[in-house]
Amino acid sequence: MDVWTEALQDSGMDHRLDRDTSNCSIARTLEVVGEKWTILILREVWYGSSRFGDFERVLGCPRNLLAGRLRMLVEEGILATETYKEPGARSRPKYVITPMGMDLVPAVMGLLHWGDRYRADPEGPAVLTRHRGCGAQVNVHVRCEQGHSVREEDIESVPGPAFRMKAAE
Repeated sequence: MDVWTEALQDSGMDHRLDRDTSNCSIARTLEVVGEKWTILILREVWYGSSRFGDFERVLGCPRNLLAGRLRMLVEEGILATETYKEPGARSRPKYVITPMGMDLVPAVMGLLHWGDRYRADPEGPAVLTRHRGCGAQVNVHVRCEQGHSVREEDIESVPGPAFRMKAAE
């Protein structure tokens, strides 16, 4: 008997349908980064952009929307601001990635690789990701905490510490 079945055997409920998903980490993450402009801002940060004007020019995002997304990324701790000043100009903020933001690299790289495989231009990907140290292509792999490479079919989901069933109606 698997862990889900053991956890639910007395409830008579189908765990796929009757679990409480209000505390889902994926849903909470998407509240922060699950919008097109947010992911594209992160892409541009990784490509080296740091200034509001750079983001606006490259992305073509409306100013008010861009300002709101940058503010949210700073409030969430994904980006931080540092002040810079060009000669003869006023001080302005530039945006830098935080360690929390760097933890999003595998997720965004996964989206990039999926897009390169299924949604790329007929000529191929617009950008290639290479390891600066040796020049080899960078790939995203799923590994367990012991370092084993894990295939998708070998991943199991089991109840965690915050697992809950929906309240009885």
